[in-house]
Amino acid sequence: MHRRNFLLSTSAVVAGTALFPKALRAVAPSDRIRFGAIGINGMGWSDLSAMLGHPEAQCVALCDVDKNVLDKRVAELAKKNIAVKAYGDYRRMLDDKDLDAVIIGTPDHWHCLQMTDACSAGKDVYVEKPIGNSIAECKAMVAAQQRHNRVVQVGQWQRSMQHFSDAIDFVHSGKLGNVRLVKVWAYMGWMKPVPKYPPTQTPPGVDYASWLGPAQTRPFDPNRFHFNFRWFWDYAGGLMTDWGVHLIDYALYGMKASNPKSIMAAGGKFAYPDDAAETPDTLTTVYEFDGFNMQWEHATGIDGGPYGRTHGIAFIGNNGTLVLDRGGWEVIPEKGKMEAVALQKASDNGLVKHTRNFIDVIKSRKLSDLHCDIQTGANVAITAQMGNIAFKTGQKIHWNKVRQQFEEAAANKFITPVYHNNYKLPK
Repeated sequence: MHRRNFLLSTSAVVAGTALFPKALRAVAPSDRIRFGAIGINGMGWSDLSAMLGHPEAQCVALCDVDKNVLDKRVAELAKKNIAVKAYGDYRRMLDDKDLDAVIIGTPDHWHCLQMTDACSAGKDVYVEKPIGNSIAECKAMVAAQQRHNRVVQVGQWQRSMQHFSDAIDFVHSGKLGNVRLVKVWAYMGWMKPVPKYPPTQTPPGVDYASWLGPAQTRPFDPNRFHFNFRWFWDYAGGLMTDWGVHLIDYALYGMKASNPKSIMAAGGKFAYPDDAAETPDTLTTVYEFDGFNMQWEHATGIDGGPYGRTHGIAFIGNNGTLVLDRGGWEVIPEKGKMEAVALQKASDNGLVKHTRNFIDVIKSRKLSDLHCDIQTGANVAITAQMGNIAFKTGQKIHWNKVRQQFEEAAANKFITPVYHNNYKLPK
């Protein structure tokens, strides 16, 4: 499912099962979990909408630096008889002692500061993926969760889908034989060139300085704002971190792997060389682990991915290959070595189940029950960042697990981001 189609489907959640005040009245006030949401234009709003489908969840606050978006969402909730406080500064929202938990749906470069601040303020956190925009940020976020012992769920909602779990159980059964290669890919045919616009005046109602936060100060550019921030290094890591963390996560899970020994990458802007985006629209990355290799591919403007799927993970074993995506999984046998497994289709809503799991753990405080805890989110985000670092350096790079750095000085320069505008990376 493409991102845009996923957002449309979660809109159906809002219209159908979420945002019903009657559900709130069925739960005692003492049992309600009071939520605030930071960044409510895209996935933050989808996350909140799914959360409000659960009877215990009560939205009491919204925050966004774009007042146009903020006013729109406040009005939408008001139509459902849900009154909320509106904030332009997330730190003021975190000062609310009655707030139990927050959803972070802001651009990637804000995740670290907002998640660590929320944990410090005693809030539980549902944070969108990728958790950080650098290796150092991911480590700081893990440390913050451990220091404050908060419930932190990462928004990798595929971790809550039954067919993904069933597929990994099959991989772990050993029936595929020795798995020597795992292919992971995202072919995004819906992605068109990002048009170039000259810098312009900041739109009315937008606190652009707050949107930039720790990123480098630049004139306002509509290309870098809202959805398209993903394709600029200041704020995100392109398709490698946007779709990669969802899919590489299951590759690592299936292979019971952590971080690779070496990484090499090649690609560039081959599809749309003259558009405004900075991140590569075409990329091939090879990760070396003990006993197997993992290959990541992405391509914009093309839907014809491996095995006839726009995205997926293929565990290639001596006996057969298991192919998995959001639609289901199947096994393609090597001739005479095993039986085929017909397509096992998806049958549930991952986002609804993922938010349900978050609420359950908030109530139980059993952090081990989380479907995607902060360490899991950090592991895959760091692995994706390694792929981007290999691309940026143009070198084959090697990770030293003991020293937690690369063997190459050029790669180590990308571990810790440079923060601007008087912001400091959490220690």
